[in-house]
Amino acid sequence: MVQNERSNFGSKLGVVLASAGSAVGLGNIWRFPFETGNHGGAAFILIYLACVLVLGIPIMMAEFYIGRRARANTAGAYRKLAPGTPWCWVGRMGVLAGFLILSYYSVVAGWPLEYLVEAATGGFAGKEADQFIDSFNAFASQPLRPVIWLLLFLIATHLVIVRGVEKGIERSAKVMMPVLFILLVVLAVCAVSLPGASAGIEFLLKPDFSKVDGSVLLGAMGQAFFSLSLGLGCLCTYASYFRSDTSLPRTAFNVAAIDTLVAILAGFIIFPAAFAVGIQPDAGPSLLFITLPNVFQQAFGSTPLLAIALSLMFYVLLAVAALTSTISMHEVVTAYLHEEFKMSRRKAAVWVTLGCTILGICCSLSLGVGSSYTLCGMTLFDIFDFVTAKIMLPLGGFLIALFIGWYVDRRQVEEEISNHGTLKVHIVRLLLFVLRYVAPVAIGIIFINELGLIHL
Repeated sequence: MVQNERSNFGSKLGVVLASAGSAVGLGNIWRFPFETGNHGGAAFILIYLACVLVLGIPIMMAEFYIGRRARANTAGAYRKLAPGTPWCWVGRMGVLAGFLILSYYSVVAGWPLEYLVEAATGGFAGKEADQFIDSFNAFASQPLRPVIWLLLFLIATHLVIVRGVEKGIERSAKVMMPVLFILLVVLAVCAVSLPGASAGIEFLLKPDFSKVDGSVLLGAMGQAFFSLSLGLGCLCTYASYFRSDTSLPRTAFNVAAIDTLVAILAGFIIFPAAFAVGIQPDAGPSLLFITLPNVFQQAFGSTPLLAIALSLMFYVLLAVAALTSTISMHEVVTAYLHEEFKMSRRKAAVWVTLGCTILGICCSLSLGVGSSYTLCGMTLFDIFDFVTAKIMLPLGGFLIALFIGWYVDRRQVEEEISNHGTLKVHIVRLLLFVLRYVAPVAIGIIFINELGLIHL
């Protein structure tokens, strides 16, 4: 086993919460309800849960294996486990993907801060649906305000990273993840208590399998992959900080369970509230910043203080979820620079923050004053999103499955997953079967479908 001196998470709870925080993000609170609404509700959720079990957890365990076995950043891990081979480029691709995603993701992550101010100052009161659309478009296309929120968000991320693994990442996760769950539960209770919310609850809990087709299956597989942050290197990097007695299978199941619970609770916030005021569940990407302010205003406008409080809680929830993700993506790149280029952790974090600030500003401006500069009809923001989400992440997950399934010696996998024989683990054979045959085929289908080469 490759060993080197590096920081570790200080507790088992810290391991689970930090790893779950890496997976939990805006994808759970926006993309999951959006995909669920587009694909018929409860039937999609059941298929999604199956995809998490047969696809998500095995690849997560593969990333955990790579990180803890090598005790290195995601690029260095492949170099240590497969010296003298091109496999190291899988890790480097993960680092680049993390850097690019952090750059444009921070633009979106800053938007809840604008809406926090809007909610706190009563800016939602009295607006009609069309006004919410105009307000969002005007804000997103501005050259200055989105950049200010982007900078504040990256600074907050930076301040956590420079404090290190245990004092920074782990401590922040122990605070933010409980806060996130409390906010989710409070908002869900309020949403399901609305008159007319029962239609939204039924939509979430009563499956209609007549709507299930190839696109639903592909959507569920893609969402499982996206939601769990597979193929990015975050989980691999965090696993390099796991203690030797951490159970990889149990941690993977716990992380997947927390991630899924967050997504479903988000559904219990959005759908009952949307149905209660007559908004369709497939409202799309505008759900968080156009539709939901309208929902809060219509549902709770008769009680202004309650509408303001719930709006504030919701956008605090979004900000917290986004921050847990940006911390993990920042750490992927910071750890790479720190270990591969022998920089101090602080200096590496500064370079990452500066680089993401420059690219993030360019991405933000591409939504407004720079929107006329396109490539293949896409702005810079769209290009970053397309290249990372539709190419780099699926390709990374595909190669991770092949690496563990076909390259790594089975005895090493069994040794690491069983903590050198101290844990009774009977799933290695099943795990390797999934990574050899099931995961590459499933991810390959997602990959070519996302590229538009097939349509099921």
